[in-house]
Amino acid sequence: MSNFRIRALQEFSTHRAERFFEENRPVSEYFGQNVFTLEKMRKYLSPDAYAQVVSSIREGVSIDRRFADQIAAGMKTWAVEMGATHYTHWFHPMTDSTAEKHEAFVDRDAEGHIFENFKGSTLVQQESDGSSFPNGGLRNTFEARGYTAWDPSSPAFILDNTLCIPTVFVAYTGESLDMKLPLLKSLRALDRAAVDVVRLFDRNVRKVEVMLGPEQEYFLVDDAFYRARPDLQICNRTLIGHTAAKDQQLEDHYFGTIPSRTMAFMKDFETNAYKLGILLKTRHNEVAPNQFECAPLYCEANLAIDHNLILMLLMRKVAKKHHFKVLFHEKPFDGVNGSGKHCNWSLVTDTGVNLLSPGRTPRTNLQFLSIFVSVIRAVYEHNYLLMSSVASLSNSYRLGGHEAPPAVMSVFVGTTLDKVLRSIEDMSDYGEGDTERERLSVVSEIPEILPDNTDRNRTSPFAFTGNRFEFRAVGSSVNVSAPMYVLNAAVAQQLRRFKGLVDEKMAAGEKHDDAIFQVIRQFVLESKAIRFEGNGYGKEWKEESARRGLKPLDSVPEANKALISPETVKLFAEDSILSDRELYARYEVQQETYTKKLQIEARVLGDLIVNHIVPTAIKFQNTLIDNCRGLRDLFGQEKMEQMCSSQLKMIEKISRYVDSLRRDVHDMIEERKKANQLQDVTDRATAYCECVLPYMGRIREVSDKLEMLVDDELWPLPKYREMLLSR
Repeated sequence: MSNFRIRALQEFSTHRAERFFEENRPVSEYFGQNVFTLEKMRKYLSPDAYAQVVSSIREGVSIDRRFADQIAAGMKTWAVEMGATHYTHWFHPMTDSTAEKHEAFVDRDAEGHIFENFKGSTLVQQESDGSSFPNGGLRNTFEARGYTAWDPSSPAFILDNTLCIPTVFVAYTGESLDMKLPLLKSLRALDRAAVDVVRLFDRNVRKVEVMLGPEQEYFLVDDAFYRARPDLQICNRTLIGHTAAKDQQLEDHYFGTIPSRTMAFMKDFETNAYKLGILLKTRHNEVAPNQFECAPLYCEANLAIDHNLILMLLMRKVAKKHHFKVLFHEKPFDGVNGSGKHCNWSLVTDTGVNLLSPGRTPRTNLQFLSIFVSVIRAVYEHNYLLMSSVASLSNSYRLGGHEAPPAVMSVFVGTTLDKVLRSIEDMSDYGEGDTERERLSVVSEIPEILPDNTDRNRTSPFAFTGNRFEFRAVGSSVNVSAPMYVLNAAVAQQLRRFKGLVDEKMAAGEKHDDAIFQVIRQFVLESKAIRFEGNGYGKEWKEESARRGLKPLDSVPEANKALISPETVKLFAEDSILSDRELYARYEVQQETYTKKLQIEARVLGDLIVNHIVPTAIKFQNTLIDNCRGLRDLFGQEKMEQMCSSQLKMIEKISRYVDSLRRDVHDMIEERKKANQLQDVTDRATAYCECVLPYMGRIREVSDKLEMLVDDELWPLPKYREMLLSR
């Protein structure tokens, strides 16, 4: 057994659940203690400054810079009292991660006295390097200036004794270099469009907020195993590794008892999350071994995304204390379930109404149907763009396999609402049973079960689940801002269209309700092709979706092109969410990211094969050869051949496998060199996808066969059974 693997197994055996500091108070007593909430602002700010912040949060009003110094002073006082020594503008560059540069509060006056200082100008705006982050050509190295600007709608928080101030990140030209700014613009656009439609029913509504609850799936791996696997360390996934004899096929891990060591980790990061105002509601074992999920109670979308990114940071930090490594990669292990970040999305008015709640009689709930069919129509109109918004190298390994949604868009609405929409299509009666929920009687001792208006469909990328839509195709490792601002923009466009068509019909003399119902029916008919209630994994759906004109994600480089199509440019221009130049920059970033990640994976795979797997296979082969020679010396050639027939075949098989690996690694490297010579980002990404990636699959297949042949004592890397089945 290799020294790396021996050391990993020895270290794992010493890792047990340890007792860390636990809060013994009820969560309600310390929830949000590290967040500069409105309640704390009331204490630390003047009434006028407080009113400015409240107006900014609730109504989107810009904060008067005259109050910036007062707000900064109050924020600094609170932060220093909480033990903060530094502050940072915390932002979301186009890396699916977050960024921060820490500055100390400590300053010096003219007499040399030391004091804590934090100015309003520093709170509102700071300068960062706009060329060192992915920017798609918006910034050159000699044009480095970029700005971070405070986002008051997401409260400041303290992490590691640092006051973190959520901000947007823009270039010197004002163009977006981040994920947050287009998200905020899309939320404003959807708010305006939704209010116009809702006011057809309720004139008191002034604001509609997007509510979001991102479920977070993840794997845990013992830190010792992680450090013994170069592919996990560098690529966050295993590039080789034979499946274990037992993994998830008995379905005994899902919702099973949480292992004690994992529970200690969960309690630790949950406590920290509560202190940062993240209301985690759910935790459980997921389907694959050592796969888990946590889910928050939904909140306003911008805040929900900030919370999710903070949560991922927390989980990584806390995992180290427990000798774990958290894997957010969508497919870290082959042959078992991958991980997603299911985004539960809904719309709520400032009067407290969930616009996606069907009520007891969805057939007669015109307000619900107006919003419901507008969302479905938006998904139909931009189905390929929505799927492309979740396209990435890591998510491409996940989509379409082991309970992940297929790589073609469809909308599932459930039996009840499907009947409603069909009755609207046909202008027929909905039928009996629509005014009262059916009851499921199990046995007399069990209370009656009231089923929801819709079942759940795990194979649907976009499913209605009772009072919200669940975008299930989103990958577990990403900042979900991109799929959310695509969805928000698409829905805003269709809501504007809905309102315009209703106004036209009413101007032509149609009665209010009749005009609305006619447009609802028009949207139902127009979007019929996107609705599918069956099994998304079936061969029939693949054929049927093609007949319906629904385009699948065949490759990530091809999917990225949807971002710069004329339809997409028009969609984002309508609400000034992203300009064509900003869209093209994002397109370049996505193509370059795909190429670079695949390039890294190919390099790591080549290193593993050449420097680890092939030498190990040859070493084992030499052992077999020596054994055969010894038997020949003892018993003679003829007797040895009879006694060692299986060993001789194994020696021959290993030679073929080693030769195949060496040849494929050489050819893969040559294809990589050719791709690297291509100047166009799309050509280069396509070459990696079509010419390099196939070699990686073939290399893995042969390497995994060798793993099952070579003596376990010699195999250099921790195996799946060790990483996934060790608790």
